[in-house]
Amino acid sequence: MTRSIPSALRTAALFGAVVLPGLAASGCAPTVATRGNLTDPELVAELQPGQSRRDDVAAVLGTPTSVGTFDPNVWYYIGQKTEKTAFFQPEVVERRVVIVRFDDAGTVREIKKLDKSNGQDIEMVDRSTPTAGREMSFLEQMMGNVGRFSAKDTKGKGPGS
Repeated sequence: MTRSIPSALRTAALFGAVVLPGLAASGCAPTVATRGNLTDPELVAELQPGQSRRDDVAAVLGTPTSVGTFDPNVWYYIGQKTEKTAFFQPEVVERRVVIVRFDDAGTVREIKKLDKSNGQDIEMVDRSTPTAGREMSFLEQMMGNVGRFSAKDTKGKGPGS
């Protein structure tokens, strides 16, 4: 006596064997995020020191990410691309910083290009600032407020009156 597998069960098994691993694999695909103004190197190459002016730079590269705090003749174009897979920390795939310096007449004096290799990793300091007072539990906070509020004050006025 031979038994045959019902077609509905065969279809479910085929679905589980083909589609589910594909869905699981696509869930592990990295999420790519681009932040800032990731300038195109070909567009940056169009700008020439001594020839290009402020308007030319703005037309080619767009609005700068930042303008120098102490020197408004310095424009920064900062951008980076990161990839994040599942719950892991994002990894910087590409980073570009273009620094454009102008002279007082508004003509490009210098164009400096930096990338990921010029950056430095810094360690965050894991400290906290001590505060005055003491830690109170939830129950202490709740019981500390009992009796603090009354419906009426000494003049016979309640809250909101």
